[in-house]
Amino acid sequence: MIILGLDPSLSCTGWGVIRTEGSRLKHIANGQIKTDAKAPMAVRLAMLQSGVAGVIADHQPDRAAAEEVFVNKNPQSTLKLAQARGVVLAACGASELTVHEHAARLVKKAVVGTGAAEKSQVQAMLKILLPGAKLAGADAADALAVAIADAHLG
Repeated sequence: MIILGLDPSLSCTGWGVIRTEGSRLKHIANGQIKTDAKAPMAVRLAMLQSGVAGVIADHQPDRAAAEEVFVNKNPQSTLKLAQARGVVLAACGASELTVHEHAARLVKKAVVGTGAAEKSQVQAMLKILLPGAKLAGADAADALAVAIADAHLG
């Protein structure tokens, strides 16, 4: 099974693709879709949609997984995250992918063993679980963690 993990954000959406064979995991690819902060909102959202659609076309995942939205202290930031997330999920829906959603604490627990893990701990475990994978950045690492959690939690 090929799983696409997504870490949606308006400025930089991370993505990671893994293959599961029983309990074994194999890294396929990861990356980040960055948008121009100076571009109008509609253009930025279109960039995200197009980028995710391209990843789906390139890697043909069987399903996708995304981190559940969390509430920011800043309502404006939460709204932007929700819009980005909506576009990312819509790109998956347009490709008829089932999307599982997982809470950040659950992702950390599935990858590291504790829901209170730091980002550095998650990235260290990724190196163990996906040996040889070159991470495209922190957002891509988070997306791979989501994919791994989904493989375990399904």
